[in-house]
Amino acid sequence: MDLADVRNRIDEVDHKLLDLFCQRMELAAEVAESKIGSGKAVFDPAREREKLLDVARRSPERLQPQAVALFSLLMSMNKAEQQRIIARGTGESRSARAHASLKPVSEPFPATASVACQGVEGAYSQIAACKLFRVPGITFLNTFEGVFRAVHEGLCDFGVLPIENSTAGSVNAVYDLLAEYSFSIVRSLRLKIDHNLLARPGVQRENIHEVYSHEQAIAQCSDYLEKLGVTAHELKNTAQAAEFVSRSPRNDIAALSSRDCAALYGLDVLESNVQDSDNNYTRFIVVSAEPQIFPGATRTSLMLTMKHEPGSLYRVLERFYALDINLVKLESRPIPGRDFEFMFYFDIESPAGTEPLDTLLDSLDDVCESVKYFGSYTEVL
Repeated sequence: MDLADVRNRIDEVDHKLLDLFCQRMELAAEVAESKIGSGKAVFDPAREREKLLDVARRSPERLQPQAVALFSLLMSMNKAEQQRIIARGTGESRSARAHASLKPVSEPFPATASVACQGVEGAYSQIAACKLFRVPGITFLNTFEGVFRAVHEGLCDFGVLPIENSTAGSVNAVYDLLAEYSFSIVRSLRLKIDHNLLARPGVQRENIHEVYSHEQAIAQCSDYLEKLGVTAHELKNTAQAAEFVSRSPRNDIAALSSRDCAALYGLDVLESNVQDSDNNYTRFIVVSAEPQIFPGATRTSLMLTMKHEPGSLYRVLERFYALDINLVKLESRPIPGRDFEFMFYFDIESPAGTEPLDTLLDSLDDVCESVKYFGSYTEVL
């Protein structure tokens, strides 16, 4: 048999497979209706084990791994379809709530707004806010929670907060507050961070014994500080550190801060770009008390808690794969008070309002203990 004949036979088999696959997915609706009536869960681990064991036994030994993988994916897609049907039958699905918060194309992200930031003038959050909004009216708060309270109480329209750094990782306190206040992310910005060693005029670098900055900035410059042979002290943000040094009468202290803060607080730049990695970026997010999805949103953030059992993370990742959704961030974090159990932060790329994202949002409850949807938004680079 020549190659053309073999390919023709493959095409015939593929056509049959496709027809059978479509029939299998259509049966998901009937299964979902039955489970709604009986109250049964979508995921039936005992039946799934039996099915996969039967597949393995009926397959040639050399094809057992591939056959099990294929049917595992088929069952995952079937379960996702069942979960989608069950969720949408309630009229209160996550996808329905997301669609309700979609802004029309005629309503782009606002150019001006009242914005809450943690810190003081010159903080990286303020720099980020001025890049995210053309003309922001900025209110400075002492803490991250202060930012959330200001937005929650209606004192400001939005809050701008750091969520992740390329060197130091996620800002877990902000994730915790997002979940506590049930806020939505409506925009994000990737800002390059260049830390500088700032001191009062006339102070020499060799005379510096102590350096003040935010804990993340200190972490991002740890190698430099070790070589400098100084003691590092944490303050609430880098701009506050520059302000503190400018007001101090001491001539042996310096701040790690932005170049903007040098001019703002009358300090000299003793050394520029002292971060350990030149590829040092911080992601800032804009948060809103109400869900809002502005035109062009392609990024979605989720926080998922899964059952503490083998394969739980795999079942979630399998859903992403089956729906052809690109995963751009996956990070785990221990759950307080629960030994060796973790929650996971996910950032995914999928345009808001499209069927793959809708299906994902509506098909996670059977494989997760809890799901927090933080919103869909555009990331500004």
